[in-house]
Amino acid sequence: MKLDIRALSIAGAILWGVMFFLLGLANLLWPPYAGAWLDLFASVYPGYEVTATFGAVIVLTLYAALDGAIAGAVFAWLYNRFARTGGASA
Repeated sequence: MKLDIRALSIAGAILWGVMFFLLGLANLLWPPYAGAWLDLFASVYPGYEVTATFGAVIVLTLYAALDGAIAGAVFAWLYNRFARTGGASA
């Protein structure tokens, strides 16, 4: 069985982007919520700062969607590569 790289990339982008969008919105409504988690990703995503603005939530969502798309594509590509060769020999 072969995974569709494009489909898994889109699914990863949607899943990761929506998750971070919801975390950012929750942080806007209840400021201490997910603060440590958002601080972690502020150190990973350049240009993103944990501030209580909707613009920061949008920047975070775009970074997360791009990150999820890349992770999904890499995962599908690796899976297809190892599935084709039959996996690692023991």
